[in-house]
Amino acid sequence: MSAEIICVGTEMLLGDILNSNAQFLAKQLAQLGIPHYYQTVVGDNPERLKQVIEIAISRAQILIFTGGLGPTPDDLTCETIADFFGVPLVERPEIIEDMAEKFAQRGRVMTSSNRKQALIPEGADILPNPTGTAPGIIWQPRPNVTILTFPGVPSEMYRMWEETAVPYLKSQGWSQEIIYSRSLRFWGIGESALAEKVTSYFNLLNPTVAPYAGNGEVRLRISAKAPSEAAAEDLIVPVETQIKEIAGLDFYGVDQETLASVVGKLLLQSGETLSVAESCTGGGLGQMLTEISGSSEYFWGGVISYDNSVKVGMLGVNPDDLAKLGAVSATVAEQMAVGVKTRLSTTWGLSITGIAGPTGGTDTKPVGLVYIGLAGPKDEVASFEYRFGQTRTRPFIRHVSACTALDVLRRKLLTREP
Repeated sequence: MSAEIICVGTEMLLGDILNSNAQFLAKQLAQLGIPHYYQTVVGDNPERLKQVIEIAISRAQILIFTGGLGPTPDDLTCETIADFFGVPLVERPEIIEDMAEKFAQRGRVMTSSNRKQALIPEGADILPNPTGTAPGIIWQPRPNVTILTFPGVPSEMYRMWEETAVPYLKSQGWSQEIIYSRSLRFWGIGESALAEKVTSYFNLLNPTVAPYAGNGEVRLRISAKAPSEAAAEDLIVPVETQIKEIAGLDFYGVDQETLASVVGKLLLQSGETLSVAESCTGGGLGQMLTEISGSSEYFWGGVISYDNSVKVGMLGVNPDDLAKLGAVSATVAEQMAVGVKTRLSTTWGLSITGIAGPTGGTDTKPVGLVYIGLAGPKDEVASFEYRFGQTRTRPFIRHVSACTALDVLRRKLLTREP
């Protein structure tokens, strides 16, 4: 028993939107232990969609569709599937009632075009949509063929999948050995350097270890195949423990953890607070920190000191040092960190000043040169110089600067003397 994912929408073929639905479904199928070997993206064209269905049913038993369930003329998924299998569409009054209620709750009037969403193939079961107006279907039009359809809106599809599709698929007994994965996250070490340290683990068969890198971060995905998640966990944990020991401080988190969330936990544990002063990152560091729910417990705020007058007036940076050394310097980074820590009365002050490019660089201070300042308890202060590369893009330099600042603080919190 295998599944095939079919994503319907011309906007994906044109590159207007990212096909995150296929990624989500692929991970979910692996967790359920349902093999899947093919993914297809097809535009809003009935004939091409029929061709895709013809191919899919020759090599898979579960067809999972996303997209094309809306009220507009180009939403043709349901009627094309019905036409392919020679079954009429029927209007389901319970769908009409559900849509009308949702429109009323939102203070809107349901239009006649929305009734199209109540048309599903005769004999199909409704796959409820708790948040949107377009339901899906669960249908077995032929022996050994099961069809599930979902709207293309990711948030709607996720909930429909979790609340209805997963219980249904489990009830059919199609799950085989599951594939369970854990992602280890690293900062401050390159992919090749980390790979050299853990190269022997790449030869494992179960679990397997695979490296991924991007935006300055390296990840190692450990995947195990087993009858259950608990059994897979037993295979993963020993390898995970060994890799963490090898990586040391370069390892910072697991799965959905971020540098900001890890730093937040450390600050909460110590009962300490943080403020930031940013120049080239323009608030990016503060944004990362405030993306964490509850961050107001330890993050008190920041100053975006883009112009030198703000560095002097708000942060107390010495104007003579600015004139002599420039805004992108270790001394200024340290003074920014001390200044924001003092001004906001926090335990720690973290600063960033640099040249994000693509203009503004010189021979002595090229694009990608960044200084990070850290001021802490007992009047301690330090600065760190980084060169992120003259050919890197502005968004990349800004992103890695903010992440590296968090990493500087993380390492300090983990290694400081009691």
